[in-house]
Amino acid sequence: QVQLVESGGGLVQPGGSLRLSCTASGRIFSINVMGWYRQAPGKERELVADIRNGGTTNYADSVKGRFTISRDNAKNTVYLQMISLKPEDTAVYYCSALISQGWDVPKYYWGQGTQVTVSS
Repeated sequence: QVQLVESGGGLVQPGGSLRLSCTASGRIFSINVMGWYRQAPGKERELVADIRNGGTTNYADSVKGRFTISRDNAKNTVYLQMISLKPEDTAVYYCSALISQGWDVPKYYWGQGTQVTVSS
């Protein structure tokens, strides 16, 4: 089985910073895309940022210039560095990864989510 475990959420004041981490474990042959999504109360889940195994990144317009996604392929870990946080960034953040176990078609796995709250 494959598991994604996130960490790093919490409460931060507007203008503050947080760093989220997510590590994939289990029987993993390869990981193509790793990314972060978020879901605020009453809203649909949305893509925040993703990164391919070659390093190509993609960001939502709302976070460009404030969030940076990176990954450590040797550790099967993806990070999301968030600066200049705003109240509208408040949401549950979910890690996702497109993983192949070697014998199957790659599929997306999800973490359990970590709460980020931006409030004074």
